[in-house]
Amino acid sequence: MDISDISSGVGVLDKTAVIMDALAAGPATLAGLVAATGLSRPTAHRLATALERYRLVGRDLQGRFVLGPWLAELSAASGEDLLLTSAGPVLTALRDTTGESAQLYRRQGDVRICVAAAERTAGLRDTVPVGSAFPMKVGSAAQVLLAWEEPERYHHGLQGAHFTARTLSGVRRRGWAQSIGEREPGMASVSAPVRDPDRRVVAAVTVTGPLQRLTRHPGARLAKAAIHAADRLTEAIHQP
Repeated sequence: MDISDISSGVGVLDKTAVIMDALAAGPATLAGLVAATGLSRPTAHRLATALERYRLVGRDLQGRFVLGPWLAELSAASGEDLLLTSAGPVLTALRDTTGESAQLYRRQGDVRICVAAAERTAGLRDTVPVGSAFPMKVGSAAQVLLAWEEPERYHHGLQGAHFTARTLSGVRRRGWAQSIGEREPGMASVSAPVRDPDRRVVAAVTVTGPLQRLTRHPGARLAKAAIHAADRLTEAIHQP
């Protein structure tokens, strides 16, 4: 959708709508926004950066524009997103059970976004603010979000990834993934899939902590707890 496709009579709202629609398809550079929306470069930049202030738009690690965390928060507040409304207590229980930080990630194009988190309150920890975006090329959450993808997205996702097809085969077999220093040196994580009623993987529950506590085999300690948390969220979004 570009600006020529809609007209509400309120120009700034029309322009905002086409920017948000473009970002729903995945991260975009400023040039990408201009091409997708039909807006001039100065207008696209002015509106996108203004939307950042309201957290409707964010940035990924490459500086590209992405949908911001306020959208997820509004969705949860309205009660329409069962996954997010259930995530808080499930992640808190996971943190308390494991003693490590817990996150929930969703995929958006070529990045995964932290949409909920329960952080360790003391000691050495891995803080991931809600709204943070990370590449789909590293980390156990990326492995989980890619492992059950359709063939075209699966093979595209493996290009340049820090993990291999053999790694993802193991993820599908076990039902969980682990990573050691992929996203950040000295850190490890374990992730498990959350599935919608059609059994599609829609999110990844992740437990993250330093290698000195998790060791080089974090799955041995954390996989069972991560799977249990992911299963609880799967059950939550299967409610009628």
